[in-house]
Amino acid sequence: MIRRRAVLAASFSLPALPALAQVVSRTARIVIGFPAGGSSDIVARLYAERLRGIYAPNIIVDGRVGAAGRIAVEHVRDAEKDGTTILQTPASMMTLQPHIFPREVRYDALTDFIPVSTVCTFPFAFCVPMAHPARDLAGFAAWARQQPNEIPYASPAAGAAPHFMGLMLAQALGIRMTHIPYRGAVPAVQDLIAGRINAFMGVLGDVTPHNGTGLRILAVSSAQRNPRLPDVPTFAELGHPGLTKEEWFGAFLPAGTPAHVVQGLFGAIRQVAATAEMREALARLDFGAETSESPAAFAARVRREREEWGPVVRASGFQPE
Repeated sequence: MIRRRAVLAASFSLPALPALAQVVSRTARIVIGFPAGGSSDIVARLYAERLRGIYAPNIIVDGRVGAAGRIAVEHVRDAEKDGTTILQTPASMMTLQPHIFPREVRYDALTDFIPVSTVCTFPFAFCVPMAHPARDLAGFAAWARQQPNEIPYASPAAGAAPHFMGLMLAQALGIRMTHIPYRGAVPAVQDLIAGRINAFMGVLGDVTPHNGTGLRILAVSSAQRNPRLPDVPTFAELGHPGLTKEEWFGAFLPAGTPAHVVQGLFGAIRQVAATAEMREALARLDFGAETSESPAAFAARVRREREEWGPVVRASGFQPE
């Protein structure tokens, strides 16, 4: 985690940004649903530091962990509609979980919230402990077929995209894997490095600091190889183009928030994401500083991706655990 500490430390000596009238006059919160130290927390803190004084006089990160991230989403859904409570969430909370947990999901991304913008994009990685006999994905599949029981694999949360991508990978490889949900990436990666679990599917940035030491990344879900990991192939290269996937973290406000507040937050996010400092900070985490063209464009993306996941989930035969 040394690299992540360095990224955070750098955020306290930021260059001045062009003047922009503050949108809200009180302390604002960026609410996340996953533990401190993971990718969601790191990105939220990077944005909180840089939005301070631009969007609001002070911005804090508020972790509301539980129910695979749904506690945070529901908290923001019911929050004041004044722009002081912002939800930062992975795409899967809004696009995938409604299909996987239809009874548990008690919110709608487009009626209970106003999508503002993506704040970054990122790929996923599939990895094993360094002591694992598999040196590549084909070796992992061969090893798995020799095991008498289903292979447990971990992800940061039940119902998130890494959970489902693990199921898709098992189908693609013709092996049997059982999902083990964790409360965030940090404890899952710790258990992977310690050899307590056999495999992990999660955000690439959560595992790259340990690649080649505590764990081995076998494949990534991006369309192209990561330039900092030139020896790690993509799933598509290995014959599994259906596992090409990049997810996003997005900013949402409660439905009913005034339009000028929505536009103010959108403008502030775009301004921060456009700086070289923010792009470099996110790149060090293997994230891209991609933002939406407009809140309307982001809402259209949420709707489209939610519709795309439906038939995929149904075709998989997945049943809630």
